[in-house]
Amino acid sequence: MRIEAKLKEMGLALPAEMRAPPGFKVAWRQVRIAGDRAIIAGHGPRLADGMFALPAGKVGSELTVEQGYAAAKNTALAVLGDLKRELGDLDRVSSWLRVFGMVNAAPGFTSLPQVIDGFTDLMITLYGEEAAMCPRAVAGMAELALNAPVIIEGEVQIHPS
Repeated sequence: MRIEAKLKEMGLALPAEMRAPPGFKVAWRQVRIAGDRAIIAGHGPRLADGMFALPAGKVGSELTVEQGYAAAKNTALAVLGDLKRELGDLDRVSSWLRVFGMVNAAPGFTSLPQVIDGFTDLMITLYGEEAAMCPRAVAGMAELALNAPVIIEGEVQIHPS
């Protein structure tokens, strides 16, 4: 329970599983285990109760880089919450294999990596640079579901249960 102890030390808590707003159909799994890997579906920022977190909007016009960074960090907690529910223990994650961060970006906004660093910085703090610094792609999107500032997906290698 080393990772969960670090989260507690940092004053951070994992949110409940995703609760979709009325009219929003969830037709996917948040995490799928495939051998020694867990594939993580696209996640957005989440409140403690599992609802989508605000503020929503485009980074670079409606939101600042700092608000985007905070949304990416919040998204990391949502990912960790779903990994915990699927794996039972976050210490089963041995390394991050890849991360793809999408930013709901205003036209001309190019500070995309600095936004997704909110996700990466938390993972490095929790798992260490060797395990958490992985191949990463970041893209600016014209729109994201529910006007989320970020959506992040990825893949981790896991230890057997």
